Amino acid sequence: MNKRSWLRWLGSFSDNRKSKIQNRKWVGIVALVVTLAMCGAVALAQQPGRIARIGILRPDRPGEAGVEVLIDAFQQGLRQLGYVERQNIILEHRFGEGKLERLAELAAELVRLKVDVILTLNTPASRAAKNATKTIPIVFTWVANPLDLVASLARPGGNITGLTTVTADLSGKRLEVLKEALPRVSRVAVLWHSDNPTATRLTRDMEDVSRKFGIRIHPLGIRGPDELQKAFEGAARERVGALFVNEEAVMASYRTRILDLAAKHRLPTASFYREFAEAGGLLTYGADLPDLFRRAATYVDKILKGTKPADLPVEQPMKFEFVINLKTAKQIGVTIPPNVLARADKVIK
Repeated sequence: MNKRSWLRWLGSFSDNRKSKIQNRKWVGIVALVVTLAMCGAVALAQQPGRIARIGILRPDRPGEAGVEVLIDAFQQGLRQLGYVERQNIILEHRFGEGKLERLAELAAELVRLKVDVILTLNTPASRAAKNATKTIPIVFTWVANPLDLVASLARPGGNITGLTTVTADLSGKRLEVLKEALPRVSRVAVLWHSDNPTATRLTRDMEDVSRKFGIRIHPLGIRGPDELQKAFEGAARERVGALFVNEEAVMASYRTRILDLAAKHRLPTASFYREFAEAGGLLTYGADLPDLFRRAATYVDKILKGTKPADLPVEQPMKFEFVINLKTAKQIGVTIPPNVLARADKVIK
C-alpha cells in the first residue's frame, strides 16, 4: 500500500481537517517504520554467515597421496554435514614435512590464527597442539594410544578428544595374520619412524609378542626417506622373510617409495591399513582409516555447534579389515594358503 492509499484509507474515518492532519502524521511514521524494517531485513539477508576456521596439523608433506586420501575423507564428511570450503568453512593446513620437531611451532601458529578447532594427525601432532592451547578445541585422529593424551576414553577432560586406531592392542593379531599367510617366515623386519615415540613403542610391542609366533623381529628405524635404501639393504643382509611397516602419517607419505623398494627386493610387506594393500602391499589388518576421518568431521561439527570436547568420548574403530593383495603375491612368487584367503575381508586380484 503506497502513501496515497494510506491517506485515503485514514481520511475515510474523519472529515474534519484536524483529523486529516493527524492521520498524515501517522502515515509518515508508519511509512518510516516499514521502510526501516525492510532495509534491515535486506541488510541481514545480504550479510554473509560466519565462516568457521579449522586448523589441520599434519606431520607429512603437501600432496602426499597416502595422507591426502584421508583428508579427502574428512572433507567428504564435512560436506555431508553441510560445510562447503570457502563458503562457511576454511581449512588451514600446516605441514611438518616429516620433521616432528616443527609441529610445536606450527601448532603455535594455528593458535595465533585463532582457529575454531584443530584437527591433528598422529600422536606427536596431537601432543604439540595440546601443549600449544588449553582453550581451542582439538580433535585427534590416527592415534594409537589415546590415553597418552586424555584422562579417559569416556571422559577425555580438557579441550581434546578424537578417534583412535587402537593400534597398540593389535600387534599380536597382526603378527598372527602375517605368520598364517607366510608360515615359513621366521625373521621379520619392522620399519618405523624412529622420531615418533608412539611408533617406537609399537615396534617394541611387536618384539615382545613375536616369540609367541616363532618370529624374530629385526627393527629398522628411519628418520627420513633418504634412509630407506639403507634400511632395505640391512633387511637383505639379515635375510628377513617379510617387512612390516608401522605406518602413521609420516611413514604413509613414504608409501610409494617403500613399496617400490619392496618389489625390487621381492620382499612381502604388511601394514595396518587397507590403502597400503591397495597401493601394492601384500596384506594389511587394521581399522578402516578413511571412515575414522569421516567420523572426525562429526566431532568438528558438534564442537562448532557448542559441544565441549570434554563431553565427547574418544571413539574406537567400528570395524577392522583384513586385506590381501593376491596380485602382489603372484608378482613376488608368494602363495597364500586358501584358508587364509577365505578369511580376508577383501582380496585384490
